[in-house]
Amino acid sequence: MENQSVVRRQRLKRRARRVARRVLPFVAALFMATPLAGPVMGSGNKVKAQGMEAKLPSAKNLQTAFFNQRLHDLYRDLNVESQGLRYNVFEKAMTGYLNLQHNGQLSDDKQLLTVVDFELPSTEKRLWVLDLEAKQVKFHTLVAHGHNSGENMATNFSNENESNMSSLGFYVTEGEYIGKHGRSLKLQGLDEGYNTNALARSVVMHGADYVSEDFIRQYGRLGRSLGCPALPMDQKDEIIEAVNGGTCLFLNGPDQSYSSKYLNEDVAMNTLLSANS
Repeated sequence: MENQSVVRRQRLKRRARRVARRVLPFVAALFMATPLAGPVMGSGNKVKAQGMEAKLPSAKNLQTAFFNQRLHDLYRDLNVESQGLRYNVFEKAMTGYLNLQHNGQLSDDKQLLTVVDFELPSTEKRLWVLDLEAKQVKFHTLVAHGHNSGENMATNFSNENESNMSSLGFYVTEGEYIGKHGRSLKLQGLDEGYNTNALARSVVMHGADYVSEDFIRQYGRLGRSLGCPALPMDQKDEIIEAVNGGTCLFLNGPDQSYSSKYLNEDVAMNTLLSANS
C-alpha cells in the first residue's frame, strides 16, 4: 500500500507540474496586474510590509483561464472565423459537446461537432462540420430552416408537432434510413421543451433540391423544410455518412429564452482538463 501511495503522489505531482506550465502565463499576467501596497513606517523605524502579499488567482479562475484559452486556440486552428462562425456560437457548441462527452452520450469513434447558426440568413453557408481531433472543417455549406420559422431569416422556433418550424438546441445523431427524401439521418433532440419531439416529428437530416445556389439566385433565399435541417443534394450523402452514429449537432438561433443543461461550463472545464491530464 505504501508503494501505491508513493506512486499516486508522484502522479499527482507530475499532473500539477503540467497544469502549472499551461497556466503560468495567466498567473504571471494576473500577478503583474495586482497592485502592491507600499511599505509603512511604524514606531521604532520598523518597516511593516502591510498589504505586500499578492493574492494569487484561485484554482477556479485558473481553470476558467485555461478553458477559455483552449477554446480560443481551437477556434483559431479551425480558422472558422473567416468562414463566418462567430466565437460565441462556437463556444456554446463546444460547451455542449463537452457536456455530452462527459455524460457518455457521444460516440468515442468520431470527434465531430456540427454547428448550424440560424442567426445567419439562408443565403449564407451556415452549417459547419468540425473535426475536433484533426482540427479541420470537414464541411461548410448551406442548410434550410423550417417553413414557418421565417423567410430568409429564421425567427420562430418550436418543439410542437406540425408546427413546421425548426427546433433549436443540442442533438445526437442516430442511424440512417431511406425515406421520402432518400437517404436521411435521424436526430435525437436533447433539450427539454426545445427539441425533444424531433424524432416524433420526423425532424431529420436529408437532402433537398431547394438547398442550392441556383435556388437562391432564382428566389433570393433557400427553400424551406417542415422543420428539418435540409442539405444540398450534392453533399448530403457525404455529410450524413460522416456525422451519423452518435455525433453532436447544435442548432443556434435568435431566441433569447433558450437555455440548456448542457451549457454547464464547470462540467465542460473538468472534461477538457481531464482529457489533457
